[in-house]
Amino acid sequence: MTQDPDHAVELLWREREREPRQGLSLDRIVRAAVELADAEGLAGLSMRKVADRLGFTTMSLYRHVPGRDHLVDLMRDAVLAEHPEPAAGGDWRTRLEEVARQAWRLRGRHPWLAEIRGTRHVPGPNAVARYDEMLGALTGTALRPSEVIAAAGLVGRFVDAEALLLVETRREERRSGVSEEEWWGARDSLYDRLDRYPALSHLWEAGGWDHPEDSFEFGLARLLDGIEALIRRRDETRDETCRECGTRLEPADSGRPRVYCSRACRQRAYRRRQTG
Repeated sequence: MTQDPDHAVELLWREREREPRQGLSLDRIVRAAVELADAEGLAGLSMRKVADRLGFTTMSLYRHVPGRDHLVDLMRDAVLAEHPEPAAGGDWRTRLEEVARQAWRLRGRHPWLAEIRGTRHVPGPNAVARYDEMLGALTGTALRPSEVIAAAGLVGRFVDAEALLLVETRREERRSGVSEEEWWGARDSLYDRLDRYPALSHLWEAGGWDHPEDSFEFGLARLLDGIEALIRRRDETRDETCRECGTRLEPADSGRPRVYCSRACRQRAYRRRQTG
C-alpha cells in the first residue's frame, strides 16, 4: 500500500486522546509493534503479527492505521520520545556529542531504528524535536546556516550507519548461531593467503587487530574534530559587517553571531529574498 504523506502527518501530529480501558487503540497498536520489532527487527514486522499479538483481526488494525509504512513512522516517533531532555549549558561540542550518544543508546534499545531506510519518512513531533536539538547545538557557532544543517545531518547518518552494522551483525549471529568472533576466527584458509599484502601484514604483526578501536567512539570523535576545525576556520574569517548595508556589527549580548545591524536591515533582506 502506497503511503499518503499527508495522512501520515495527521497521524503523527494528532492530538492525543485518552486511551480506552479496553479494546483497540492506535497507541496500543504502536506499542505492540515496537515490542515485536525489538524482538524480531523490521523484517519480522507485519500487520498480521501485530494483530495476533493484540488478539484482534488484521482488518481491525486498518481502522486505526492505513498500513505498515504509516505504522513504522508512528513507531519511530514513539520511541524517540524516550530521549531525555538535553542538559542545559555546555559548549556546542558537549551538547552535540550528548545528543549523538543519546541517539546511539536509543538504537541499542531499539536496533530496528537504523533499518528505517529512505528519505521520505514523514517526521513526527519527537523526531523534529531531536533534530532541532542537533541543530540547536551548532546554531550560534561560526558555521553558515547551510553548514549547520549539513553537519547535523552528517552526525545523524553516522549514528545510523554504526547502528545498522550492529543490526546486521546480530542478524547473522541469530541466523547462523555463530558469533562474529567465532566466524572470523575460523577463516584460516583466508589468513594463509594474506601475507602477500604488505600494509595488512605489517598491521597484523603490530597487533592492530588485537585491541580494535571502538568504531562508534572513534568515528564520533573524528567527526566532531572535523566540525570543530571548520568552526575555527570560520571564526578566523567571520564577516563582521551587516550583510545588508555593510555597517560594522557589534557583538550581541547573547554571544551569538549577528548577521544584520538592525531589524530594518533584516526585514529588507527578507523582502528581497521573497521577491527574488
